[in-house]
Amino acid sequence: MKKYTLLLLANFIFFALQAQTEKATKDTTYWTKGLQIGLNFNQAAFSSNWKGGGVNSVAFGGIIKAKANYAKEKWSWTNDLLLEYGMVKNKGQEMRKTADRIFLDSKLGYQISAKWNFYASLSFLSQFDKGFKYVPDAGGIERSILISQLFSPAYITESVGLEWKPVTYFGMRFGAGTIRQTIVADKELYKNEPSNYGVPIGQTVRNELAFQLLATFDKNLATNLNLKASYLMFANYETLEATDHRLEMIVTAKVNKYINTTLSGIMLYDQDQDTQIQISQVLALGILYSL
Repeated sequence: MKKYTLLLLANFIFFALQAQTEKATKDTTYWTKGLQIGLNFNQAAFSSNWKGGGVNSVAFGGIIKAKANYAKEKWSWTNDLLLEYGMVKNKGQEMRKTADRIFLDSKLGYQISAKWNFYASLSFLSQFDKGFKYVPDAGGIERSILISQLFSPAYITESVGLEWKPVTYFGMRFGAGTIRQTIVADKELYKNEPSNYGVPIGQTVRNELAFQLLATFDKNLATNLNLKASYLMFANYETLEATDHRLEMIVTAKVNKYINTTLSGIMLYDQDQDTQIQISQVLALGILYSL
């Protein structure tokens, strides 16, 4: 399954790049395509007598966003890919991740009224690199403990239902028939991460039948300011009291054609991972090149 999913991601990237160089003689009037590549770098240094305190550090990150959307008459097909990775090196510590994500969403829709569509979608979520938690041992020395990696976990979600899209920048999917596979390919991971992301010990896949609600918002609030947000609710029909919630927001401000600053945040509640709310926040200034 790992091989085929990576092949799917590779084919999607190839398709998005190829779409930018198609010959003008080919009819692509029903397609909207785009590719964005971003890089950011941060560095801080302090002299040994700096009274304000601080630690020398170097950080970098990269992001690739691609889309290929088709619309003709009552049919639509939207495809979005997000690849994100970042690292930071603080003095006296090993390299640590600041961002790590692989996300692909593909949705086929059929319009039944001005604001409603039938839809069928497929999404994939995982990460590139190993993830660690850092805890001090009895001697006070910090140890790194593996708690995640590529395909441990990974989430594949198939959903069918109704989509409400009253305006171009806002929409909601009501997926009454949603199936999700949670994959933990590393059978030994539970020794460091007892939750095992909800997958039974000794197994690598957990299947769930659920209702899924997805709300998305993507709008330019000003000429050079964009807000993109999404809220996902995943309610397993067998365990409705343990409903998952995920809220994501990204604010992008363009300084000029190639330089922008981005503030992003994720709030996650998933009892299969932790009984407390998880929060992630990243602020970055860098170069973003768009095709």
